[in-house]
Amino acid sequence: MKLDVKKAIFPIAGLGTRFLPLSKTLSKEMIPLLDKPLVQYSVKEAYDSGIKEIQFVTRPKQKEAMEYFSKNKKLEDFLAEKGKKEELELLHSVAFNIDFSSVVQKIPAGDASAIYQAKNFAGKDPCGVFFCDDVVYSEDPGFSQLVEVFKNCQCPVLGLKKLPADKLHSYGVVEGDKIANGFYKVKKIIQKPKNGETNSDLAILGRMILTSDVFDYMTKHKKLLQKDFGIVQILGMMVNEGKPVYGYEIKGDWLECGSRSSWLRSFLTLLLKDPKFGPETREFLKNIKF
Repeated sequence: MKLDVKKAIFPIAGLGTRFLPLSKTLSKEMIPLLDKPLVQYSVKEAYDSGIKEIQFVTRPKQKEAMEYFSKNKKLEDFLAEKGKKEELELLHSVAFNIDFSSVVQKIPAGDASAIYQAKNFAGKDPCGVFFCDDVVYSEDPGFSQLVEVFKNCQCPVLGLKKLPADKLHSYGVVEGDKIANGFYKVKKIIQKPKNGETNSDLAILGRMILTSDVFDYMTKHKKLLQKDFGIVQILGMMVNEGKPVYGYEIKGDWLECGSRSSWLRSFLTLLLKDPKFGPETREFLKNIKF
């Protein structure tokens, strides 16, 4: 029986040190991109891709994301009483029909450890993984494209994007056999390759689908989870042992928000593309001397 992807894990426990001092009081996933927090873009993408359950992996006492997507009847009643229809509609826009839950990562470690905290949530079902500092701007939801691939292969799937050679040193990179247009069977994963270490230009972005055997593998190698291992490294080890893993080039723009500079570029990109704010911003920029 073929499995469907209806669950997703959001590892958001990171401290966001690249955004200090802002991230001292504001969790990284809540940093605004245009007029919405980063996490909202990923949640909407998940919802539009058919996800029904999301589990946030958080730090102790980190509650912002859960509170953001929770119903606030008192606020809704206040807005309704004041006749603030537009504001009420905006509030309802984050009322996704998704079951949200959270689990705490008690000790800071790599993202493999964070994802492993959601093992019970995943159970035997395939699970999406969303890293909120990657936003996919596309006509078809980025994650839905991976779901379509998974329907056929029923194995772990990595979201991929081609990047120039001088950018690859900051990413996990996939070497693979091309099966179809944009679709690859992964042969090797190189984490942050040095110049000349690989001929591939396929970088891994923050979307993937994991199967239960990935969690079983992490259970057998729990010691690695204490060594700041990333999930990409875990998948690379599985590939080296002959486990099938696939990759797919996601169609759309990859807006990165993992650093201040990339976040600012993505902010400006979305601002100029936005149908409401874009035209007035372009007009404003005409009068600015650079």
